[in-house]
Amino acid sequence: MTKTLILLFHPHFSVSRANRALVEAAQHLPDTEIADLHALYPDGQIDADAEAARLVAADRIVLQFPVQWYSTPPLLKAWQDVVLTRMFYLDYETEGAKLAGRPLLVAATAGNVETAYAPQGVNLFPLTELLLPLQATAHRCGLAWAEPFLVYDARRADDEALKAAGDYYASRLRRLAAPAPAAAAA
Repeated sequence: MTKTLILLFHPHFSVSRANRALVEAAQHLPDTEIADLHALYPDGQIDADAEAARLVAADRIVLQFPVQWYSTPPLLKAWQDVVLTRMFYLDYETEGAKLAGRPLLVAATAGNVETAYAPQGVNLFPLTELLLPLQATAHRCGLAWAEPFLVYDARRADDEALKAAGDYYASRLRRLAAPAPAAAAA
């Protein structure tokens, strides 16, 4: 059985409308596990054994989080340091190598409008450029980088816009889980 693993890194998920809309849409998809890392590790002490096992058991990995000061929430960085360092530098043959080729999708929400993330915008850089460290991490870990799923204006979006974002997220997750078409015979 194939599985999509969504690792949710939101320090204030209980008050997040945008990330909640995404989770609500994803939780109804078959073979999808959603792990709220802040709920699992409120003290920040990450269980590397459990997280490595969770990754090895997944066929697709999604990192979902709100962008905070042009970066990921601190727990995501701590998770990378604890889990990925172990899997790809300390236990590569028995753990890290098992993830080779698995797709990685970043699902990020941003509080500002998309035009704010442009060279002429207040944030100066496109959000896709701010996510380049995660793309480099995917490359280093042998994961297949998928085009990020981005939600802008998350703080001001109305319920209809958030429902549409959730529906599109579920659609992206279904496409991520769909088998790749067989190559045409030459």
